[in-house]
Amino acid sequence: MAGSPGLIRTRWRLLLPVLVLGVHALALDQLARHLAPPTVLQTMAPPLYTRLLQPAEPAVVVTVPPAPAPPAAGSPTRATARTVKPRPAASQPKAPPDDAAASMAPAAAAPEAEASPVTAGPGPAPAETVAAATPEAAAPAPPSLDDWPRDTRLSYRLGGRYRSGDLYGDARVQWQREGSLYQVRVDIDVTLLATLVMTSQGDVTPGGLMPRAYEEVTSRKRRAARFGETALELENGRSVPRPAGVQDTASQFVELAHRFATGRETLEVGRSVSLWLARPGAVDRWTYDVVEREILQTPNLGAVEAFHLKPRPIANPRGNITAEMWFAPSLQYLPVRIRVSMGEQAQVDLLVDRIEQR
Repeated sequence: MAGSPGLIRTRWRLLLPVLVLGVHALALDQLARHLAPPTVLQTMAPPLYTRLLQPAEPAVVVTVPPAPAPPAAGSPTRATARTVKPRPAASQPKAPPDDAAASMAPAAAAPEAEASPVTAGPGPAPAETVAAATPEAAAPAPPSLDDWPRDTRLSYRLGGRYRSGDLYGDARVQWQREGSLYQVRVDIDVTLLATLVMTSQGDVTPGGLMPRAYEEVTSRKRRAARFGETALELENGRSVPRPAGVQDTASQFVELAHRFATGRETLEVGRSVSLWLARPGAVDRWTYDVVEREILQTPNLGAVEAFHLKPRPIANPRGNITAEMWFAPSLQYLPVRIRVSMGEQAQVDLLVDRIEQR
């Protein structure tokens, strides 16, 4: 039954403002997209992942002391070390060794003989390996591009809170390398609220990652930073000197994992690691303290041991955003948990769900 002319006019009067607001919103969105600065990135095709990474058993290094007879004159004291795998617990099946994790682990050199010389190795290593603990063996191996992990994608379950409400969603950290070029992409998707994509691109060198471009994209804004040989171009064209070894918000996750896996930085409670970090608005030096060794209960990877890194306050903060990280030696030293705090109002907590590799 058709409505009366008066009722139809009333409906149109109510509907018309909604239509006008919708048209204006669409026009503003198109204008924002048109005025957004062009991307500074070069598109890199996503890789095809072929396997799921599982935790690898940590090795135990057993040091055998030298014979009690004194060494010959002029010859150094030697101790031999044998790396063996521990017997798995009866309640848990033995995990298969991961070849990529073993290849990334730093070489374990045994110290000179002391009382009770049983120490835990720094990461996965092949079983039944015999090595001489000489001063030459203690020196780190020359850096190589082969030390970097194969293409990897970490998927996280997102939790947290915003003011008095809970947050839910998912996130990903994706690393890929094509020859001497790399890309690190971080996607954070908070259900029905916001999205954030951070992308870093640049060169892979034996000494570490060398970013060339960094970009942050939200649903409404794109911000970028360019990395020159001697200077950084920040937002609005500002230029500042480029510090040695500078990273960005996205590349730091892979850079730190590589430092720990290759032994360039020692991952143990009580130590710290520092690096320069560049964002579109500023460059600051951050120091992370290794504050705790924890067991994380993950959804699909079970109990995972990880080292908790917590940042120190910086000298001239331009906001209240800080990020804590947990790196797992049994998973190629990858960041299995990331917690981002934005003052007292908001906190986003990412816990690894699965890790895929090519």
